[in-house]
Amino acid sequence: MMDFSAAKEMAPYLAEPKAMPVGTPGKSGYLYLGFELDARGRSILRDLERHAPLIVQQELYFDEGMPDMPCVYILSSGGPNVDGDRYEQHFVVRRDAFAHVSTGAATKLAEMRYNYSGLRQCFELEENAYLEFLPEPTIPCRHTRFIADTTIRIDPSATLFYAEIYMSGRKYFESGERFAYDILSVCTRAERPDGAPLFREKFIVRPGQWSPSSLGAMNGYDVFANVLVLTPPEAADRIYDCTAAFIDPQQHLAAGITRLPNNCGLLYKVLGDESGPVKRLVRAFCSTVRQAVKKRPLPEEFPWR
Repeated sequence: MMDFSAAKEMAPYLAEPKAMPVGTPGKSGYLYLGFELDARGRSILRDLERHAPLIVQQELYFDEGMPDMPCVYILSSGGPNVDGDRYEQHFVVRRDAFAHVSTGAATKLAEMRYNYSGLRQCFELEENAYLEFLPEPTIPCRHTRFIADTTIRIDPSATLFYAEIYMSGRKYFESGERFAYDILSVCTRAERPDGAPLFREKFIVRPGQWSPSSLGAMNGYDVFANVLVLTPPEAADRIYDCTAAFIDPQQHLAAGITRLPNNCGLLYKVLGDESGPVKRLVRAFCSTVRQAVKKRPLPEEFPWR
């Protein structure tokens, strides 16, 4: 069972759910994906282990820019995340392998009355590995409590594109639901294979105490994208030089880029009013990263995504 007891911010939300307690079958999802090169030099999904409600069926090869890249979609049979759900995802990309991982739909966080929903992730990238992780947005409903803890272990020669997009809630819900959740706690840390730390980023959002809509935070925007690019310094320089920071009042979009500590990569953030334009900016940035690292284009997204 995943333990989030070290996160003091979740201490008020430890009551046992009355319907289905923490640890009940179907409430503890687990996923392990291991990618490596086969004898022909094609990247494949070599290892797959999944426990309900997380589902992965098989890798697909539809990327026209990189036809040998396995594309994997994570699905869930359990509907939205509810009280006491715990999920763990472990991704390993072995030497010289590459992959693209996404989700089949947005992650919806249902109303929670007793406990919270937790997600633990681990990414391991070996020499010259390449991984694009672009899940659909996370949508926190009224009184959601959610914590995400991500650990990255990456070789200096590898590249990880890691994106997460958070909505303000169901803003078009009949009663309106902008920043009506209780707490959102997100922590990401990275290290080298020998354990040398690279960076740690954590943000805790409690809209009931301090509104994210205020100046200095999201300033009226409804969608927030947080993108990490861990890559060798020469690639980071190319990406940084061709990525502009901007504020566009007409399109209601803003984006900024900065360098991560220890010369390990870049941090890119996007704000917007709707998920579509924000997703397109994140995808365009991913294309920039792929061009800089793999010299290949990122194809346009499917119209139904």
